[in-house]
Amino acid sequence: MQGKNILIVGASSGIGHALARQLQEQGATLFTAGRTQPEGIQSTHMTWDVTQAPATDALNQLPDTLHGLVYCPGTINLKPFQRLTLDDYSNDLQVNVLGAVSAIHTAYAAIKKSKSASIVLFSTVAAKLGMGMHSSVSVAKSAVEGLTKSLAAELAPFNVRVNAVAPSLTDTPMAKFLLADDTKRDAANKRHPLNRYGSPEDIATMAAYLLTDQASWITGQIIGVDGGMGSLK
Repeated sequence: MQGKNILIVGASSGIGHALARQLQEQGATLFTAGRTQPEGIQSTHMTWDVTQAPATDALNQLPDTLHGLVYCPGTINLKPFQRLTLDDYSNDLQVNVLGAVSAIHTAYAAIKKSKSASIVLFSTVAAKLGMGMHSSVSVAKSAVEGLTKSLAAELAPFNVRVNAVAPSLTDTPMAKFLLADDTKRDAANKRHPLNRYGSPEDIATMAAYLLTDQASWITGQIIGVDGGMGSLK
């Protein structure tokens, strides 16, 4: 990753922070955006709340050439359908989809200029499997998958790759309530064919790979990193 300029939106915790650590160790030049500066990461940081404003003004310190963009913000809003409001759906779409669109719009010229860039977005196993109480996040992440494939087709002539990583339950601050005690952690492990839930590093490693030249023939893919949940019984 030496010599590559990478923008990570949402690098202050969870998967985004694990990815930033990995890329920093690999020698990438990092640009980060989010509400807070990520601890322990050397980056050009731009303050941006994806729920409050478009990226146009916030992402004002991007380099002329950008070799990678990773959009990490997400939501876990699990409720029965009848308890989900239109505002719930709107918020999930804003954080997961429209924020990504805004970031890509703003970085578009710098990404195309590289002639070999990689964009990585995040879906969820729940967009593939029917899972109760996941309708709002499934709607939003299904839109991310559609965006991934459409952009991959549109940007392929410019040698810009677009892929999405689709995790299952991962031990991040956002998922803390799902792993709050030993009973919940044990149940989460047993739901996965590989008998454990994911770590941020599991997911970040795939995202980091997709940014490398070794992944130069991979685009338009939704890649499940889910302990087998999306494919196995």
